[in-house]
Amino acid sequence: MADRYLHLTGTAPGRFLTRRLGLPQPAPLRRWTLETPRLEGPLLHLTAGASAVTGVAEVLSRSGLPVVGDTDRPAAIVLDATGVTTAAGLGDVHAALHPVVRSLAPGGRIVVLGTVPSPDDHHQAAAQQALEGFVRSLGKETGRGSTVQLVRIPVGGAAQAAESTLRFLLSPRSAYVSGQVIELTTATATPGPAADPAAPLTGRTALVTGAARGIGAAVASVLARDGARVIVLDVPGAREELERTADRLGATALPLDITAPDAADRIAAAVPDGLGVLVHNAGITRDRRLANMPADRWASVIEVNLDSVLRTTDELLKAGVIARGGRIVATASIAGIAGNTGQTNYAASKAGIIGLVRSLGPRAAADHGVTVNAVAPGFIETKMTAAVPLFIREAGRRMNSLSQGGLPVDVAEAVAWFAQPDSTAVNGQVLRVCGQSLLGA
Repeated sequence: MADRYLHLTGTAPGRFLTRRLGLPQPAPLRRWTLETPRLEGPLLHLTAGASAVTGVAEVLSRSGLPVVGDTDRPAAIVLDATGVTTAAGLGDVHAALHPVVRSLAPGGRIVVLGTVPSPDDHHQAAAQQALEGFVRSLGKETGRGSTVQLVRIPVGGAAQAAESTLRFLLSPRSAYVSGQVIELTTATATPGPAADPAAPLTGRTALVTGAARGIGAAVASVLARDGARVIVLDVPGAREELERTADRLGATALPLDITAPDAADRIAAAVPDGLGVLVHNAGITRDRRLANMPADRWASVIEVNLDSVLRTTDELLKAGVIARGGRIVATASIAGIAGNTGQTNYAASKAGIIGLVRSLGPRAAADHGVTVNAVAPGFIETKMTAAVPLFIREAGRRMNSLSQGGLPVDVAEAVAWFAQPDSTAVNGQVLRVCGQSLLGA
């Protein structure tokens, strides 16, 4: 559904009116296209104190942006704050960004590199945790469609672990991601083969559940764009839409109720050569306040959104259907983080997904060579949100740092980043794709 307010603020009268009334002024977001695959302008590389990781300059040189040490109009700024270990050292963060933050181009990117707070050094832990509050606040200040993130690299690690993450965050693919903290691991999952940056999923089979429409169809489209052989799965009742999606993408349709007892067996039969990417996107809502919610409405949401994910994931991993170097990506929600009136069942199921990811991620990497991550969408423009009453819909759109709703492709781009062969160090993470919603952490 068209965002008429966003269109209004793009006109001179609209800008004048909204400025006078003190209303939000969202900037149109620049997303990835074949014609605009990267940001326009240089990348400004700054350091706060001495770096505690190696290879940052080398990794940034492969970001697709020209790296400079000084510029009047950067498209992106990367601040290496990995060496900040004291409260006094935070002054170097201010000194580095204060003179340049106003010069960031519209739709620009700021990425702060930090390290994991140490359980053994409370001064280092305090300084590095301070960066999180700093980044989340700066993301709410920059405006003009710009975003700010914190990437934590393991202490003593190499910046190479962050390469796929930096490519994603410093590109138009991350347009609706802001105020996020991504903590990289010392990779134990099996690295994927060297990938073609233009088609990193070539040679991999990806299965997307709930793929007949909306976010699931967008995920399938982006994975196919990135070279994957895609299988789209949805309930038999959505067969017609599912087959249209499959035909459009050159994908294979698999009509299947993911809650069926034999769902994992039927998925395994559909992928005799194994899966490289499994995306759990299927989900339902059955909203009512808890006092008015019968047991069947509670149970159906838990079964589809959480229990089927747990069951099929366990069975596919145990059977070796997900190949070493594979990727599992589940769909959570900011409702699972912040809660939502009338959605105790839905929020419980999506918070459960977060628990699954955080617990299974390290073990799946160690035991199966597979990473497990999740996306947590905020207000995304779909047929479902188009049916929301006007004033609630407008509140959902504006209550984030970018003052607008996201698109299904924004979630899909995040899934595709998790799915990449060189995202091995990204594991057990829950990425909010919500424009830095004002709800939740």
